[in-house]
Amino acid sequence: MPHIEKIACLGAGRMGRGIAVVFAYAGHEVAVCDLKPRAEADFQRLADEVHAEVKDTLTILASLGMFDAAHIPAIMKRVRVVADADKAPALADSDVVFEGIPEVLDMKRDLFAKVSPLIPRQTIIASTTSTILVDDLSGSVQHPERFLNAHWLNPAFLVPLVEVSPGAKTLPNVTKKLSDLLEGVGKVPVTCAARPGYIVPRIQTLAMNEAARMVEEGVASAADIDKALKYGFGFRFSVLGVLEFIDWGGGDILYYASRYLVNALGNERYAAPPVIEQNMKDGHTGLRAKRGFLDYEGMDIDAYRRDRLDGFVQRLKAMGLARPPGPVTPSTTSRRNS
Repeated sequence: MPHIEKIACLGAGRMGRGIAVVFAYAGHEVAVCDLKPRAEADFQRLADEVHAEVKDTLTILASLGMFDAAHIPAIMKRVRVVADADKAPALADSDVVFEGIPEVLDMKRDLFAKVSPLIPRQTIIASTTSTILVDDLSGSVQHPERFLNAHWLNPAFLVPLVEVSPGAKTLPNVTKKLSDLLEGVGKVPVTCAARPGYIVPRIQTLAMNEAARMVEEGVASAADIDKALKYGFGFRFSVLGVLEFIDWGGGDILYYASRYLVNALGNERYAAPPVIEQNMKDGHTGLRAKRGFLDYEGMDIDAYRRDRLDGFVQRLKAMGLARPPGPVTPSTTSRRNS
């Protein structure tokens, strides 16, 4: 019989509850560890709250067609809430421990210094921090070679991506084991260097600030900017990766568009990085050149294009925007002529 990893979550907040849903749904036992000493009645209220939220989440997912609601009782049995005084045995029996407390450096360091000696040396420890670098925390972890960051995106029980960031002392097999475990529960892990902002938050922060700036400048209403992002920006990048999209259209387009925006808006924040200019010099302009950020040499380009276009069609259908052929309606004509 294959070994099924036992999971522990440090902290009974939103992240711990979301991770509990993911792993319990996938068949793992999960211990959600409270980290505050409480009177028995207060702890019971917390435990009831955690179980209620997990059950509510599962009920919603079942109602949306994710699975048969008849499975909810069995999934719920895999989640237990552990009092602070009882966390040592739960941690000692765990294969992977996820920390999910607030983004306060000293608070996290203190926690790791206290609990890592309670956790077996072979057990993987992962912080879920969205802002703090792994090596700013690893010094507080006993046996830091089994420690790394695993940044989940909210809601953790739905978003597939988990950004895995090993530290200077993290053993390669630890990164692989955690990535394999995440894939096994339906997640899509990516490995990134220990840099501020990881991948998604770094790109997301730029996009969110730029959208807010356009509202401030009166470029468009907040509703129209969000509509443009949802039906244009988001639509494209739900099928093509951002770097893949640069290759799809051609790196030369980004090169010239960046130069224009710098001059037109008078701001260097639109300037392309040196790698774009280097790709231009090397002739690595994307799909047409069969080399860009990705390598398309030897690929069946027609089949690749068809696959991506099919992805767009499926997104249109999911959004209710795919329409059959037919005559233009008067309302459509009036919009076009207005």
